[in-house]
Amino acid sequence: MSMTDPLGDMLARIRNGGMDHKSSVVVPASNLRASVLDVLKREGYIRGYERVNVRPGVDEFKIELKYHEDKMVIKEIARVSTPGRRVYSKVKDLPKFYNGLGIYVLSTPSGVMSDNEARKANLGGEVLCKVF
Repeated sequence: MSMTDPLGDMLARIRNGGMDHKSSVVVPASNLRASVLDVLKREGYIRGYERVNVRPGVDEFKIELKYHEDKMVIKEIARVSTPGRRVYSKVKDLPKFYNGLGIYVLSTPSGVMSDNEARKANLGGEVLCKVF
């Protein structure tokens, strides 16, 4: 059976793994997921991730979740733009999430980046998810 929202599935696995106090979660690999994970690592929400070859042609990401004082660093992670409802934003219309404490992850013409990086580059795009 095909998956309709692979990015939403990854975010749900991260959220569920954090609620269960797992040290890591495994998700199927894709370029979009790798780009979003790069942003989460740069912003300090996850420890890191590695690409694992399961069998020829099939790769997975092992995502190391980050905890601080036995609580997951990611308090909230949610999909904004869905396959049925795409959400786009210009750079000047990007709202602050939790007064700048949280981030939006955007897909821009220059690649996937956080809202802060998009403001510095003066780029808008599709708002993929929000993280706090």
